[in-house]
Amino acid sequence: MENQNLNNGSLQIELNEEMAQGIYANLAIITHSSSEFILDFIRVLPGMSKAGVKSRVVLAPEHAKRLLRALQENIEKYERAFGSIRIPEENSFSPMSGIKGEA
Repeated sequence: MENQNLNNGSLQIELNEEMAQGIYANLAIITHSSSEFILDFIRVLPGMSKAGVKSRVVLAPEHAKRLLRALQENIEKYERAFGSIRIPEENSFSPMSGIKGEA
C-alpha cells in the first residue's frame, strides 16, 4: 500500500498482488477524441500475426498531459542515474511494420 497526500487530506492507494505483477507490453497505441485519450498497451510476439490489447487506459485530456509531464520527469531522472536511453534507428526496427490496429 502507498499513501499520497492530497491538498488537505490523504489518499490511500491499494495495490493487490495480481496487479502488482503488472502486464508486459512492447507496443502502445494512443488515440483521442475531444474528451479523452485512450492508451492501448499490446504485447507483440515474434512470428505471431495477431496481437491483443493487454490493457486499456482512458484519460481525460488534463490527466493525459499530467501523465506526459510525469513520464518526462521520470525519464530524465532515469537517464541521470543510468545513462541515456537509446532508441534504435526507425529503419532498423519498427514494431508497427505489418501490424494493423483496430479499435
